[in-house]
Amino acid sequence: MVAYKRHVDTNSISELTIARLSIYLRCVDQLLEMGVETVSSQDLAQRFNLNSAQIRKDLAYFGEFGVRGVGYNVRELRQYVVEILGLDRERRLVIVGAGNLGSALCHYSGFSGGNFLVVGVLDSDSTRIGDATPAGLLVEDVDRLDEIVAQRHVEIGIITTPAAAAQSVCDRMVGAGLRTILNFAPVRVRAPETVLVKTVDLKVYLEELSFFLAHSDTA
Repeated sequence: MVAYKRHVDTNSISELTIARLSIYLRCVDQLLEMGVETVSSQDLAQRFNLNSAQIRKDLAYFGEFGVRGVGYNVRELRQYVVEILGLDRERRLVIVGAGNLGSALCHYSGFSGGNFLVVGVLDSDSTRIGDATPAGLLVEDVDRLDEIVAQRHVEIGIITTPAAAAQSVCDRMVGAGLRTILNFAPVRVRAPETVLVKTVDLKVYLEELSFFLAHSDTA
């Protein structure tokens, strides 16, 4: 039985729920590789160290899936999760900041596996403009951001600049019409409420691990 809601109020769905959907997608992909055709929430939970009640609750936000006493058709479940996450179409990205991190992200395998395509790498440093990234893209002038976003149908901007330049780049991305931004700069950036910004600061995670080590019982 499937009663799938194609559109939901994003404000009613927590970030943790969305993150778990990504995990479910990876698990379902593994099941398909193993040749599994049907799986219950209990079996899914046991195989991948998940919580069966949480799986059912998360999926319930988007409709009714599976058959009671039987479980989920794995291939159908994958398709529904793909659609829920908006991965049933290509999402084009532009990276601003052609340093080590920006260049490395250009050929990150996770992008291609999730229907994400980097279509531009930009920088303000004239000595980098024209250089080829490891993925074969040529670094372009950040002053062309508006043009590139419009012509290449970019939907997601990625900031990999030093902290001092991050807010300016964010402002330019918003001005170019981008509504989703992934920020790797070690600083929080401000954007209008209509723009979703996710900040990834690796140092914060390392400090959380350090806190655990400092306060865990080592006796």
